[in-house]
Amino acid sequence: MKVSCLQENLAKGLAIAGRAVAARASMGLDILSNVMIATDQSRLKLSATNLEIGITCWIGTKVEDEGAITIPARLLTEFVNSLPNEKIDMELLVRTQSLHLKCGRFEANIKGKDAEKFPIIPTVSEAATTTIEPALLKEMITQVAFSAATDDTRPVLAGVLVSFTDSHLTMAAADGFRLSVRTVNLPSSIPEKLEVIVPARTMLEVSRIIGEETEPVEITVTPNKSQILFRLPNVEVVSRLIEGQFPNYQQIIPASYKTRVVVNTDDFLKATRIASFFARDSANIVRLQVHPGEELTPGRILVAATAAEVGDNVGELDAIIDGEQAQIAFNARYLTDVLGVIATQQVSLEMTGPSSPGVVHPVGGEGFTHVIMPMHIPK
Repeated sequence: MKVSCLQENLAKGLAIAGRAVAARASMGLDILSNVMIATDQSRLKLSATNLEIGITCWIGTKVEDEGAITIPARLLTEFVNSLPNEKIDMELLVRTQSLHLKCGRFEANIKGKDAEKFPIIPTVSEAATTTIEPALLKEMITQVAFSAATDDTRPVLAGVLVSFTDSHLTMAAADGFRLSVRTVNLPSSIPEKLEVIVPARTMLEVSRIIGEETEPVEITVTPNKSQILFRLPNVEVVSRLIEGQFPNYQQIIPASYKTRVVVNTDDFLKATRIASFFARDSANIVRLQVHPGEELTPGRILVAATAAEVGDNVGELDAIIDGEQAQIAFNARYLTDVLGVIATQQVSLEMTGPSSPGVVHPVGGEGFTHVIMPMHIPK
């Protein structure tokens, strides 16, 4: 293998593929700490996998001789990132299984391993299940994936349910304390209903990789529902799917409310963050008190937290209130998490009682529902 490319392009490609490098490769699988570098016609293909997710990235390259090798990802990335923004010449030294790199006045030889020993990253050859605009896909992932469980105690809760129905795509995630659901319209209908559970970690990586991409993203699910592929113009992300039955989340969403509060999103987020400074010393509890207005006066919502050994605080916000006076308590982080992913100027909070879930919707934004379980308020 003998190739040359720009330092900037190689660094970018390594940053993308490197997201799939195994953080801690087990004994006998230390090759998972490597990135595979291979020529692919007139491009250079960079691939990495941790056996759950595989990422392949292509960059423009001048190819003189074909070849492939795997190189320790961390060392290669650190070296390339430190080079000047000039042309990098790379040559595979077959006898020593080393990659020789030269850029400006810098040179290095990095020992690698035979590409034949690298796990095969599956490719999905079937036609795309659907396509979606990258900005919309990124927004969906941002609004849903944070609600997935961060441990694998119940594997299905560590994933995002992705449902294709007619001309709709729905994503849902829940960790037992909160639920996020986002639905969007697709440009074309799906022949048959399809539901899969994608690891939340995969969805977050896809969101990061999308970046400023403008071309539609192809999403393909294998017929046996074992893998999902996200294809961008120069990047492919393939992931295993989680087996199991996702909970019937529709049962969790309250069908009605007794009190509905509409408030400025940024103000609500700021008040909750301030309260969270005190809440962290009192089980992370933030209390909300809702007071409807009288005649021409606006309603108000109080956002408060109290820690016996630290102090207390209260923030007051003007609000439009439909219904009766109410109070409820939430985990401060859960409330700031959802307010942080709402882009509309106003947000609504629907409540039935202090021991019933609260429901958050963006005002003027369709398709997003978030449910938060309340916290018990000590007497």
